[in-house]
Amino acid sequence: MHDDTDHTQSPPSKTRLKQDALALQKLGEELLEVPEADWIALDLPEKLIQALHETRRIHARHGARKRQLQYVGKLMRDIDAGPVYEYFRRRQLQARQQVQAHHELEHWRDRMLAEDDSAIEAFIEQHAQADRQHLRQLVRQARKEHEQHKPPKSSRMLFRYLREVTGA
Repeated sequence: MHDDTDHTQSPPSKTRLKQDALALQKLGEELLEVPEADWIALDLPEKLIQALHETRRIHARHGARKRQLQYVGKLMRDIDAGPVYEYFRRRQLQARQQVQAHHELEHWRDRMLAEDDSAIEAFIEQHAQADRQHLRQLVRQARKEHEQHKPPKSSRMLFRYLREVTGA
């Protein structure tokens, strides 16, 4: 048998409604992890902000916290959650970019320590504001510490300098 009814016009199922409510409750929980200034920037309703404040204060009493989170989820149903989802998407993207920049700087540092001056020259080609002499000195000190099995103090200083030069 073929059903000719249009399923796009039927109301959402109870399961779908519950899944959506739980997703909004989880989104409300995630809001607890961000600074309060971001709540205001997201233009959240005052009632929701008060509920989030109250939820932050509840720690030990698990039942009370669970009920409060359910209340936050209920309040979340009354707002347009799109901007909140977008906010978390942007935060995740920024975090990924920071991790990528960190790995890139680690790569430059490791390359400078493993290779001769060609790595330093390649870095200076991309970042003309870098101090060639200072870079060479940091690399020389880091190599010496490594050979003497000392803590990597200069290697860390080199990494900090690379981060400072690149603005990462």
